[in-house]
Amino acid sequence: MRPLLLLIIVLLTACSAPMPRESGSVNISTYRAQSDNVELISYARSLLGVPYHYGGNNPDQGFDCSGYVSHVYNHVAGIKLPHNSAQISRYGRFVYRTDLRDGDLVFFNTSRQKYSHVGIYIGNDIFIHAPSSGGSIRIDELSNPYWQRNYNGGRRIIE
Repeated sequence: MRPLLLLIIVLLTACSAPMPRESGSVNISTYRAQSDNVELISYARSLLGVPYHYGGNNPDQGFDCSGYVSHVYNHVAGIKLPHNSAQISRYGRFVYRTDLRDGDLVFFNTSRQKYSHVGIYIGNDIFIHAPSSGGSIRIDELSNPYWQRNYNGGRRIIE
């Protein structure tokens, strides 16, 4: 019974990213996409404001972090990614933070577990993601102390 309870707790905390203590939101009106991957970024941004929903993987239902990333990649590029951020972290190739390009995935430890949260890098040190219960798809800065402290790395899925 105890392993089952532990599994349920881990699943419920997956993709749950608390609000950073410092304000990390970006004024999206100042953001201009300068991207090799314009369509991916454009579609990802079109979903801003869609509510967070644990286990969600479509705009009508809402998204959790991995459901959001999986949906965007499948919708735009036909790439099917798992609905689990740790599993997604095994796809593509590792990219150093200084080498991130638009459309790369960025991973964070938000629940005392590596790769427990994922977002899409959209350039200029910012990323878009489904943060947590009560939230919605939003843009944040990688340089925000919360995200910097919990950053696990980047992956490039599309070359």
